[in-house]
Amino acid sequence: MECQEALTKAVNTTVNNGGDDLVQNRLLSYLRDQLPFKIEELKPIRKKVYLLRTQERAFILKGFSSYHRLKLQEAFTSSLMNEGFAKTYIFYEIAKEPPLFFDRTYFGCLEYIPPSEEVFTYFLKRDRLEGLNLLKSFHDTTEKLVSRYQTVVPAYRQADKWRERATLFLNNLPVIRYFVQKEIINELLAWADWALKGIEEEAWLFQSGRKVILHGDVAHHNFLRAKDQSLYLLDFDLITIGTPHSDYLQYANRILPFMKWSFDDLGKYSIFKSNLEEKGFLHALAFPTDIFREWNRVIRDRTYLDSVKIRPVLDLTVGQFAERQRFIKALKYAVNEKNK
Repeated sequence: MECQEALTKAVNTTVNNGGDDLVQNRLLSYLRDQLPFKIEELKPIRKKVYLLRTQERAFILKGFSSYHRLKLQEAFTSSLMNEGFAKTYIFYEIAKEPPLFFDRTYFGCLEYIPPSEEVFTYFLKRDRLEGLNLLKSFHDTTEKLVSRYQTVVPAYRQADKWRERATLFLNNLPVIRYFVQKEIINELLAWADWALKGIEEEAWLFQSGRKVILHGDVAHHNFLRAKDQSLYLLDFDLITIGTPHSDYLQYANRILPFMKWSFDDLGKYSIFKSNLEEKGFLHALAFPTDIFREWNRVIRDRTYLDSVKIRPVLDLTVGQFAERQRFIKALKYAVNEKNK
């Protein structure tokens, strides 16, 4: 489900769970004491994120686990704006006695960006290109912010993160084997091994050169098509410092399922064309990060026996396997050509 559809559905749905209702009512009571205007509506969008409506305007109320996280997000979005990146939201300081703190959560008030009826989707080539260009613009801006934030934003460690993900996937194999045949599992593990060995050999690609603040989560729902048709970038909870390759890798992984895993089509995007000249990037594209992530998630959440939740994970793993095999073959061919 796309971002705006999910938002609309959430906003138009009342929470039926009694516990959630109670928490929401207590939060509403707290906000009425703390905010200097009459609240007409408070509706949940997702966990610890609410749409807050007043007579004059709307806000997004978002919860953070610590005061430090809230202040970092406030400072970072302000820095983006000051450096000329306007395609995101700003925070408002509107509490009578800031910060807003309720139920062990710090809340920030974010600008509400009215969404377009046309949702952003990776299905559409023009959206994939526009999202990629917005991400590049974000990197061009955050390159200027690295020195300012390097003491409070961690460095991104590509290989370490993927090793952790692969280890967790291996630990989860007793459950995964129940759903996926061993030949496919063995091939996934072989791809992961080839990818990790390659990015270790080409480690400089992710460690040296141009540094930016990475977005860290380029899922489609973090791009918002606004009512004026502009595209906005949302949610900076996972920012780290690294080379742009890491965000582009993640973006490629997000869009490839909608491109039938075509190596040639990926190279038609100018940003990817230059990255595909790098052996380290070619190796990294082989790592089945999406498959590992989704299996680890459904097993962590114990939702693998829910047919609705497991179906997309099986499609990702088995349904796209032949296309992905061809893609890995193309990656290996490209690496071999560079080794000649």
